[in-house]
Parts: sequence; C-alpha cells; structure tokens
Amino acid sequence: MEYVGEHLLPGQLGHFLILLAFCSAIFSSVVYYLAAKGKGTDFLTAGKLGFFIHGVSVFGIIATLFYIMTNHYYEYSYAWEHVSDDLPFRYIFSAFWEGQEGSFLLWMFWHVVLGFVMMLRGSRWESGTMSVLSLIQVVLMSMILGLYFDFGFTDFKLGSNPFILLRDVQSAPIFNNVNYLSLITGTGLNPLLQNYWMTIHPPVLFLGFASTAIPFGIAVSGFIQKQYQAFIGEALTWSLFSAGFLGLGILMGGAWAYEALSFGGYWAWDPVENMSLVPWLVLVAGVHTLLIAKHTNRSIGASFIFLCVVFS
Repeated sequence: MEYVGEHLLPGQLGHFLILLAFCSAIFSSVVYYLAAKGKGTDFLTAGKLGFFIHGVSVFGIIATLFYIMTNHYYEYSYAWEHVSDDLPFRYIFSAFWEGQEGSFLLWMFWHVVLGFVMMLRGSRWESGTMSVLSLIQVVLMSMILGLYFDFGFTDFKLGSNPFILLRDVQSAPIFNNVNYLSLITGTGLNPLLQNYWMTIHPPVLFLGFASTAIPFGIAVSGFIQKQYQAFIGEALTWSLFSAGFLGLGILMGGAWAYEALSFGGYWAWDPVENMSLVPWLVLVAGVHTLLIAKHTNRSIGASFIFLCVVFS
C-alpha cells in the first residue's frame, strides 16, 4: 500500500548514518589500538579519520531526528510518542532525550565532543584512550541499530531504531487508510517533564556520565603501554572535570525534585537519579587516590580500580 504524505527519506538517511557510525566506530577502535601498540603513525591517522567519520555521523543522526520531530512527522514512532502539535518549541530538546534512543544519542554526542577534544590536544594517551572510547561507542550504537536477524529457529533484534515507522510497530485498522497521517496527532511530552530543568539538567548530567569514560580510557591506556605512573596527571585532570559536571548535574536534579512537588524531594525521586550519586562518590574517592599517587607514587592500583568502577 502506498501511503499519502509520508516522508521516508529522513528515516532512510538516519538509519544509514547509524550503520555508518557503528562501522566507523569499530574501525576507529581497532586501528587506534594498533597505534597504541606502536604499530606506526599511519594507524594513528586512520584512527583519527575513523572517529571523525563516526562523530559526523552521530551529529547527522541527531540532526535528522530533530528535523523529524520539529516538523511533526508522525509517521515515525519516535516523533509520535514524544511531540505534539501544541508542544512549545523550547521543549523539543526535552522530548528528544525523553526516550531511550534519544538518551543514548545524547550520551554518544558527549563522547564524540570529548573525543574530538582528545584528538585536538594530541596527548600521548590519545591512541589508547580513543580506542577504548570508540569501543564504548560501538556498544552504545548497537543499542539503536534496529537490525533484525532470522536464525530460522528464532528471531533476534539488535537495538531499537529511532527512525522506525509507526505502522511498523503498531497494528491498527487506521493503517488501512492511505491517508492515515491526516487522522493522527502526536502523544506529546509528559506534562511533568515540561519544565526548564528537563531542558538543562539531562545534558549536564550526561556530560558528567560520559566524561567518566576519558579517565577510564587513560588508565587503561597507561596499563596497555605499561606506563603505570605516567597516566596519573592526565587522569586526574579529567577526573576533576567529570566530578565537577556530574556533581553539578546531581545538584540540578535535586533542585528540580524539590521544585516539582509531585516528586516528593530528591530521595523520593527516580531511582536512576538517586543512583547518579553512587558513581560521583566513587569518583571523588578516585580523585583522592590520584592525588596521593601523584605526590607519593602510592595508590596507583587503587586509582585504576576506582576509575574502572566509576565508569562501570
């Protein structure tokens, strides 16, 4: 059946960019690892190129999904679930990361930004850290691949595609109408989330979460290169950055919880929000052991463990 008014090109472009981002992240992780093992500067250059393609692809995915949502293309399930005609434009960002796929994209966006910063700085830890970061991106990107595999005896779905069509996820008589788009409107954003905190709180909190991958990657790089002491200074700088933004995000979430009285305060709020305090506490402990290691050459093993646990 050929439907009237559907805009299929943005979805096709978006899914192509997802596949490109996934493949380029795998490539970047492998060649950056080879560069970290001292295989040559050509691998370092190839790793940079791979991650640049990955980053541009991620930005393209986000821009395409925003385009679908701002134009109210309700043929797409994600737009139908999270926006509506009467939703103020200032809450489009909130609607974007209300869903799971949007949250993963926000997380990956910050990883790309931080990865570009690492590449521009040209640190000695770039190869090892970027190999780890690219591998993390592979895992996160798999969450939105939306690929189906038929093994005969069973079906397997890898990831949830944010560009899937509404008629592909719902079976309803309305889809027997070729002009079904004129009969539907979006569900819209949860009224509790139509708050300015929803616009500014998640990006800050996710920057805190995402940035923990950098000191973790630096620590792993130090152990790969058997430079057990040298990584401490760089890891400390990034750990302070992570602790600052993660702590700020937690404070913003607490303010939101007490402003929106229906949440009942911070400790009565979403368990996910409460659990953001746990990695922050571990990270603060890691900052302390990194300071000890920097000045006394002790607690290097403890620092490595803390950085691994924080990221985990």
